[in-house]
Amino acid sequence: MKLWIDDVREPSYPGEWIVVRSVNQAKTAINWYEHQIGDDIILISLDHDAGDFARDGGDYIKLLDWLEEEGIVDAGYFFHIHSQNPVGVENMRRIITHNNWKEVKSI
Repeated sequence: MKLWIDDVREPSYPGEWIVVRSVNQAKTAINWYEHQIGDDIILISLDHDAGDFARDGGDYIKLLDWLEEEGIVDAGYFFHIHSQNPVGVENMRRIITHNNWKEVKSI
């Protein structure tokens, strides 16, 4: 699964991605995928600032907090940060690094 999380931008190849706009939509997609498909690679490309969608779960860093709390991430998860917020990128990268998750620098 390729999960694109952003409030306004679209992925370069939209047909390849599941596009969600809020943290709660992302949680739903991940939970569904984990229960339906299970053993597969999951690539999550995320922004930091959720804009108007923040009222549905917060800024996108909250998804990383949730994944950390729930212990959901396994070897099949990869993360790409496409945010233009340098402070947000650093904060998200700190969570990814702290958990020894895999970050993909370009997609």
